[in-house]
Amino acid sequence: MAVRQAATAGTPGPRREEEAALLFERAHYRHDPRWLLPVTPRLCLACALELLPDPGVSLVRKKHMLSCFQDALVRHTSLVTQLVSQDQRVCIHFISVLFGLLCSMEDGSVTDLCIEVLIQITTQLKLEQTIRCLLDECHKELCNMPSMRGSLATLTLLGKLVDAIPALADELVMEHGNLMEHLLRGLVYPSEGIQASVCYLYGKLYSSPVAAEMLSGHFREKLFPLFLSILDGAQTKELQINCLGLLRQLLKYDLFVSMIMNQDGLGESAKNIEGSSGNTSLPLVLKKLLLSRDETLQVASAHCITAVLVHSPAKHASAFIHADIPEFLFEHLSSSSEVLVWSSCNCLTLLVEEPLFFSKCHTVYGIEAVVRSLQGSLKMNNIELHKQGLLLFAEILTRQPEEIKLFTSSAMCRDAGRALQEAVSSPVLEVAAEALKATSAFLRKDHQSTPPVQYGELQALLEAMLNRCAEFSQTLLSRRPLGHASSRDSEKAILQRGKFLLSTLEGFRSACRLAIEFQSEPSAQENPFTAPSAKKEDTLEAFSEFLLSACDSLCIPMVMRHLEQTTHPALMEVFLSILHNLFVIVPHMKEKFSKKLASSSFIRLTLELKARFCSGLSHSALNQVCSNFLYYMCLNLLSAPEKTGPPSKEELSAVSELLQHGLPQISSRSPESLAFLSDRQYMEGAARQRQYCILLLFYLAYIHEDRFVSEAELFEAVQSFLLSLQDQGERPPLVVFKASIYLLAICQDKDNTLRETMVSAIRKFLEGIPDLQLVYTHHPLLLRFFLLYPELMSRYGHRVLELWFFWEESSYEELDDVTSAGQPALPASLVVLFQLLRSIPSILLILLDLIYSSPVDTAHKVLISLRTFLRRNEDIQVGGLIRGHFLLILQRLLVEHGASPSGASGNLPLLLSLLSLMQLRNVSEQELDSVAMKLLHQVSKLCGKCSPTDVDILQPSFNFLYWSLHQTTPSSQKRAAAVLLSSTGLMELLEKMLALTLAKADSPRTALLCSAWLLTASFSAQQHKGSLQASRTWGLALYPVPCQVHQTLSVEMDQVLKALSFPKKKAALLSAAILCFLRTALRQSFSSALVALVPSGAQPLPATKDTVLAPLRMSQVRSLVIGLQNLLVQKDPLLSQACVGCLEALLDYLDARSPDIALHVASQPWNRFLLFTLLDAGENSFLRPEILRLMTLFMRYRSSSVLSHEEVGDVLQGVALADLSTLSNTTLQALHGFFQQLQSMGHLADHSMAQTLQASLEGLPPSTSSGQPPLQDMLCLGGVAVSLSHIRN
Repeated sequence: MAVRQAATAGTPGPRREEEAALLFERAHYRHDPRWLLPVTPRLCLACALELLPDPGVSLVRKKHMLSCFQDALVRHTSLVTQLVSQDQRVCIHFISVLFGLLCSMEDGSVTDLCIEVLIQITTQLKLEQTIRCLLDECHKELCNMPSMRGSLATLTLLGKLVDAIPALADELVMEHGNLMEHLLRGLVYPSEGIQASVCYLYGKLYSSPVAAEMLSGHFREKLFPLFLSILDGAQTKELQINCLGLLRQLLKYDLFVSMIMNQDGLGESAKNIEGSSGNTSLPLVLKKLLLSRDETLQVASAHCITAVLVHSPAKHASAFIHADIPEFLFEHLSSSSEVLVWSSCNCLTLLVEEPLFFSKCHTVYGIEAVVRSLQGSLKMNNIELHKQGLLLFAEILTRQPEEIKLFTSSAMCRDAGRALQEAVSSPVLEVAAEALKATSAFLRKDHQSTPPVQYGELQALLEAMLNRCAEFSQTLLSRRPLGHASSRDSEKAILQRGKFLLSTLEGFRSACRLAIEFQSEPSAQENPFTAPSAKKEDTLEAFSEFLLSACDSLCIPMVMRHLEQTTHPALMEVFLSILHNLFVIVPHMKEKFSKKLASSSFIRLTLELKARFCSGLSHSALNQVCSNFLYYMCLNLLSAPEKTGPPSKEELSAVSELLQHGLPQISSRSPESLAFLSDRQYMEGAARQRQYCILLLFYLAYIHEDRFVSEAELFEAVQSFLLSLQDQGERPPLVVFKASIYLLAICQDKDNTLRETMVSAIRKFLEGIPDLQLVYTHHPLLLRFFLLYPELMSRYGHRVLELWFFWEESSYEELDDVTSAGQPALPASLVVLFQLLRSIPSILLILLDLIYSSPVDTAHKVLISLRTFLRRNEDIQVGGLIRGHFLLILQRLLVEHGASPSGASGNLPLLLSLLSLMQLRNVSEQELDSVAMKLLHQVSKLCGKCSPTDVDILQPSFNFLYWSLHQTTPSSQKRAAAVLLSSTGLMELLEKMLALTLAKADSPRTALLCSAWLLTASFSAQQHKGSLQASRTWGLALYPVPCQVHQTLSVEMDQVLKALSFPKKKAALLSAAILCFLRTALRQSFSSALVALVPSGAQPLPATKDTVLAPLRMSQVRSLVIGLQNLLVQKDPLLSQACVGCLEALLDYLDARSPDIALHVASQPWNRFLLFTLLDAGENSFLRPEILRLMTLFMRYRSSSVLSHEEVGDVLQGVALADLSTLSNTTLQALHGFFQQLQSMGHLADHSMAQTLQASLEGLPPSTSSGQPPLQDMLCLGGVAVSLSHIRN
């Protein structure tokens, strides 16, 4: 007592009153303190036991005590548990008191508190005796109850107790079996609250598999019909929810699902139970709930449908479909509730497994809802909803019958594609994976055939799919752990990436299959609604090319990266089938695509796959796909070979049959294949076909630089194979022999050669082939192979070289560009050819024949090759060999086509061009041998049979004749001139050409005129030097004596001067050539027996001066001087030298006839202006050879008005300061002449200047006074043969 008083002494008033309400004052003083809770609230268990059953205590106080006790249980669970469990009898008594209070109270809040306290105490104490006591109390209460009216509290307590302690379900059923009868009474009692409590308890009982099995009979006979009627007629949400909860528990078991869905198995007693409805079925009941406006009921109903269908959609789906359940599920897809949408999708996913679902066109009705729901859900963050929606969409797309069109408009199809595009781009891998499956099903012909086909949308979808896969692959690679990472995690990541890549490839394969199917649909080729004038973009062709490009840029790289880590047969099967399909999809690109695949080692890859996975009967599908891929790729490569003619249809047909039968049989690794190819035992037909296939595969791989077998081993294997064929007397197909020859040529080592028996066998095989082109493959080593062995070259050298140049595609024009800086690098093909030419010079004769006999394009390539070879190999002396063979060709041509050689061969100009090049290679001062003289005779004879229009023949001919005259010794020059002057036809042609100088002509004619004037000047000089006299006697001797001229050339002087006064544009070389002719004529004083100046029409009476200057007139002199001055102003180096030379000759001519006239011409004031114009060309311009010669000329005629003494001094000072070692030989010669002229005239009065001159003269190299021309005197300028020394001097 003292303790209690002390405990309450310091407590404030309100709190003391609150605690006093928890104590039973009349009896509390008798209670032991151990029943008092030591913390707030200060409950006394003894007081509670006396206060709660006392009818004199108010309901409010009892409720308050229960509420505080519940609060204490929650806040101080262990203390209250210890308090209650001190005495088991007290504990049982407390439970009995609470249960009694529960049964006696009608206030719902009090009963709820009692139930909560009872449940908490029971679950916390975990004492079997207390639990059993409570169950007994409940059972007794229900048994003693005449009516179920007051059973709600007891039933609720039982339901929550079983929910809290699930093991009680089995105990209730086993030990309180008659309790089920009371539950049935509660079900038929007209109170939905009691019915809801009963359903709740039933649900907890049936949640236990043991209890459910024991209650199966009870369910069949009594519960099921009654329960279904209650669910159908339930009005309150509580009853509906509890009924659906019970249904969910029942639907976990196949037995109950069968009973519910098949009511025929129910006993007669069950059908006659009061309250049951025999016509009620579960689909109709659930349909009713789906139609309710309560989201919870709708979700629960969908869950129940799903629970039924998971057992067997084939058995039970039709009942729900006949009840039109899908229609309402599709409507729920537009709900804003994620749970309801997910539940509906889940349910529909199971329903679509039933074909009846599609035959009733539910998908056609609901596809729009599915697409709209998918679009909306993708904007949410519910990953499970994304996955379930995509799964449903994929199932519909996959199972939809082809005869029932799913998308009734292209707009709906477009929306579906865009939704999938967004889904495959999802950052969540699981969502993207589901989207890939749906995409694969979406790309079906019947889904996309609604016009117009949305190719642009399909392309965007595929791009998103491939980019997502590439991004995922890169993400995994970048996340590769460093150091000693877990191999299990790495393998898991590789496996995950492989699955995702496989799904991506399956989607891409579906797109490829779609493109193939649309090829036979005219309406699918392009958008039929596009205006005729509009650009057609959405076409099947563009889509097909996109597929090829996407595969090339994305699919192939992703697969190849994956192959570096692992190889999955299923993935490779899909991948190779895609490549196979692309050959059909883009037929115009199949050859190019095949070449790219072959050059990327796909032949090797496919053979390795077959060897690894397809031995025996394993992976037969992969073997077939590999074989089909190789078959089409090989046919594509063989039908469009690079740089060689395609095989005939018959050959392709034979190869097709060969590959079709042989490829599936190949599943060996490379060493085994080589050993099989080398086997020289007798081969049956199938084995031989397999050898053929292996050889063709090696051939195509080697052509595209995929050399995955040893060259030495393959070289030996091919030889054994050919010898085996010879031993068995077989002739291989042309394509196979072509492959054999190519592989032998490629694999042959440089130091190794074929045995004579092998070469003989190859020749025998070749003799049976009508044309070498049938087995020719363009490669430099194949050319080497045929030219290396004399037995093959003698028979096939000409043809193989002809084929070689026909298919050669190197940039020959760049090689022939001698003006470019440096020498361009030789192509590898020409390197091989040039090596052969150096070692086997006789090949040059074959090339010469090719230039003459081949088509022009081929002959041009041969010519450039020979030119390049001769330029780069000046140490090789093959001129005699080539000239001798050329002479035979030329003689044969003149015999066969003597009347009109220009029509003999279009390649004759090329031959002549080569001949002129050979002449250019000769060293100066070389005697002309008999072959050279004969060539001069034949070429001059050829020229004599041509007309001026035959420019292509005449230009190289004139070049050859000109160089022949200027590149030999003086004695040979006389002989050559005699031969050429004896050709009347040539002289007549030259006369015609000179007369055409002023005619309007094209640039090729201008170049030919240059050569004509230069030749005329050369002939005139040689004739005058040899004192040849004009004669009309025709000499038939091959080498006429040097005393006869057979044809005089007539030239009109006025026309020549007119050509100089009015030169053609860009014809400086022509002017230089005419000046060279005039200089020669002036030096000869117009006394040449070869050239005769004739007047141009009526001439006026000659004046006194004209008589002195005859055959020139003073007017012609003035015209010539003015023309020379005008040409000098052009400052062209070569033309300026020719002008100065001509001016020198003119003044010499005038000085010999009238010194006054010569002095007058040299002293013209205009000459000073001309000289200073030339000197104004730049720094040290006075050191240019033409200016030095011009100043020397003016000094010789003492033209002080042109060049004064002071100006000469300035020039000498400039010379003294100049570095003479840097000057050209021509400049030094001109400078030497200038010094000598000054010295002879005594213009060096200044002693220091004289010393400077003397030092300069002594410093000049000895060669400057020798008069020898420079080494590189012979040039080809604009196609015209030119001797620089001839132009200058």
